[in-house]
Amino acid sequence: MSYETIIGLEIHAELNTKTKIFCNCSTEFGAKPNSNTCPVCLGLPGTLPVLNEEVVDLAIKAGKVLDCKINKLNKMDRKNYFYPDLPKAYQISQFDLPICSGGHVDFEVDGVKKSVRLNRIHIEEDPAKLIHLEDEPFSLIDYNRAGVPLAEIVTEPDIHSPEEAVAFLKTLKSLLEYAEVSDCRMDQGSMRCDANISMRPVGQKELNTKVEIKNINSFKEIQKALEKEQKRQSELYTYGEGHKIKQETRRWDSAKGRTIPMRSKEDADDYRYFPDPDLVPIVISDSQIENIEATIPELPPEKKIRFTEQFKLTEKEVEILVSDKALSHFYEDVVGLGADPKTAANWILGDVLRVLKEKEIEASEMTLKAEILCKLIKLIGEGKISTTAGKEVFDEMFETGKDPEEIVKEKGLSQISSSDVLEKIVDEVLAANPKSIEDYKSGKLQAAGFLMGQVMKMSKGQANPKVAKELVDAKLKEL
Repeated sequence: MSYETIIGLEIHAELNTKTKIFCNCSTEFGAKPNSNTCPVCLGLPGTLPVLNEEVVDLAIKAGKVLDCKINKLNKMDRKNYFYPDLPKAYQISQFDLPICSGGHVDFEVDGVKKSVRLNRIHIEEDPAKLIHLEDEPFSLIDYNRAGVPLAEIVTEPDIHSPEEAVAFLKTLKSLLEYAEVSDCRMDQGSMRCDANISMRPVGQKELNTKVEIKNINSFKEIQKALEKEQKRQSELYTYGEGHKIKQETRRWDSAKGRTIPMRSKEDADDYRYFPDPDLVPIVISDSQIENIEATIPELPPEKKIRFTEQFKLTEKEVEILVSDKALSHFYEDVVGLGADPKTAANWILGDVLRVLKEKEIEASEMTLKAEILCKLIKLIGEGKISTTAGKEVFDEMFETGKDPEEIVKEKGLSQISSSDVLEKIVDEVLAANPKSIEDYKSGKLQAAGFLMGQVMKMSKGQANPKVAKELVDAKLKEL
């Protein structure tokens, strides 16, 4: 029997606010543990929450970007469960009246267009961060994250493979970044994903028992976790042990390459939701929605069309540039300063991405300025340095931020374009390689390429390739 995979995702995106959802504590990442805390986010008795208005605005913006219905009347609820990362023993979230309903995300997988429906977006507070120490009988808690505002984006079970799940998440991440709803730094935990996965026979409409995999925070690990859980469930059904699949929460152990049971999965009734008595209902006006919608910048689908038409780039080039907000803005800055669009794309997709990968940093973290890359591109375009020398200049420029002209001067990399100077070098190369000349005369035209290489070598890569080639070809024809 053939089985199909059914996946639904719950994405937690930390919202781009400077303060927490119910207090004035900073949301800064990387602060000293438990330093960004106060009686409110520590859940001390007698404290009262006050809703951060910016959280509501950002959730509305996310809803408009994802084509959701904005619910003009919604409320905050208490979700009750005891766990050390919740100092109040309940989480303030939203239950039956979320801020956004419906919506969808369109994306592509291997050139095939897909669409995933959204069930809802609701706002809630993030719990604290637990640090489990290996071989120790205790865990540590950092409450800096407690109270950081989250938008939880819940999909319908419309995803049918781990590859689709990753493609969907990459598209969603890009949309949220461009809209400045969240920075989506998965390495910092500001975008995390819970995945619900089940299997069913092809053609069956009813959903079978699902398993939830908690808190996965990289595309690579999400794909691995879903593939392993898909394989585990498929084998259980294949060998007649589908009854052993329980509704439970599992975690992904990347070191062991498998999902591990954590606890039985709760239903909504287990959380004993009820309206939070300390917070009034949230009332949203039409004018508020219109004002927020007016702040939405150009999003990836529109940017892709514009880049293709305006800069004449290939579909693949546009896809890579637009997939990273910081990279696309950097590219536009370089072109806006006068660099040739195609040449700028080649440098960014080649050398810039190469160095980012080597240094293991994001485009948003690089210190390279658009002005100096544009200047380097112009130096090469004007024939003042060769492309080879330009790559050497680029590496130092990226590292130090120095002006490319300064680096060229220090390293003596100026390109030789003088015909008189190059002619002397060409004559020396021809005199030193009589066999190559004979080979050329006998019809081995590749000998000209060898001689050209010797000219570049003797000039230490500084010869203008165009001028040098013209001289080599002319000399060979005269012999």
